[in-house]
Amino acid sequence: MKRQTFNVLFFIRKTKLKKSGETPIMLRITIEGQLTELQLKRDVMPTQWNQSKERCTGRDATSIEINRYLESVKLRLLNIHREMEYAGKLINPMEVKRRFLGLDEKHKMFFEVFQEHNDKCRELIGKDYAKVTISRFDTCLKYFREMLLKQYHLKDIPMKEINNAIIQDYIHFLKSKKNLQENTVIRYMKVVKKITNMALANDWIDKNPFMNIHFHEQEVHKEFLTKEELEILRTKVFNVPRLELVRDIFLFQCWTGLAFIDVSELKPKHLVTDNQGNVWIRKARQKTKIMCNIPLLDIPLAILDKYKGYPLCEKKGTLLPVPCNQKANSYLKEIADFCGIKKNLTTHTGRHTFSTVVTLANNVSLENVSKMLGHTNTKMTQRYAKVLDQSILRDMQNVRDNFSTKTT
Repeated sequence: MKRQTFNVLFFIRKTKLKKSGETPIMLRITIEGQLTELQLKRDVMPTQWNQSKERCTGRDATSIEINRYLESVKLRLLNIHREMEYAGKLINPMEVKRRFLGLDEKHKMFFEVFQEHNDKCRELIGKDYAKVTISRFDTCLKYFREMLLKQYHLKDIPMKEINNAIIQDYIHFLKSKKNLQENTVIRYMKVVKKITNMALANDWIDKNPFMNIHFHEQEVHKEFLTKEELEILRTKVFNVPRLELVRDIFLFQCWTGLAFIDVSELKPKHLVTDNQGNVWIRKARQKTKIMCNIPLLDIPLAILDKYKGYPLCEKKGTLLPVPCNQKANSYLKEIADFCGIKKNLTTHTGRHTFSTVVTLANNVSLENVSKMLGHTNTKMTQRYAKVLDQSILRDMQNVRDNFSTKTT
């Protein structure tokens, strides 16, 4: 087995002087490029420190004692490293530091706990979690590893060492190095906070590293199609089958409010006909498991009928031959160009169009829209729904008519 490179360095920081003019002696432990530092309980005058020898130059009793202390520290660190090698223990600078300080050896490593959390959640895909959620967990861990290695030169860190400063560094890393916007950063930090809350509950850390860290989600403009754009899209003739298919899937979303994943999983068992012959979609949302109750109008019914018996539908047992989300979003950009729609269409735009243009603009109550979208409360629905100019004009015309009636 190849031996690890292990180095111990004593140094001072001349910029950090105490009132006495002395500066603390610092210790740096480096193993295979990873390092950690700590301040020793010894001070020295900068003029009496020889950095090349890493020792005091004075001949007085204090300087001699400091030099003997540094020798004993180095010897102790070498013994700790040797013992860990013989025992086959995980060796990193933080672990050596903890043992040197006499801290409890039984502790959790941050990335080990994070990875274990992600793996357990991965086993619950389709039950408690969606694939996209697990993907976000994995990316969050990947970015955190990258940040810790670049800024702290560590491949992992004890859970007890996760503090407010490291959390702040990660937030800055996401914004500056990964160019993530505030709302996306908040989603990642919710994942990290989930891990630290777990650590707090299990007494793996003593202090909440998120103390005094507050997030403020920014309002984002959600694209939706106007009634005119929706009609252009519906009547457009496509000579390319893949574009026609994705257009139909998108229109189905616009007229049902279903999320893309729920459309792709829609099966015959989710269609229910009531006593009056109306066809409904009754399906629990894949993301929240909240039941959606959506009456199907003529356009979505026609789309279902159009793809009845489609080979891919027969093979998968679904009602619509839905491609993957990535392809659908790519094709929607082509579709927007063909239709002259100057908007960034995505598969989620259909859900926003349903809540705003198809329902609320036609006087469907917010409560009913919320039920059809599968939301737990109307507050969630309000984030989807936008007040249209035509709605404002309609309401103000009613006000005008009321005042006109009173003045005549």
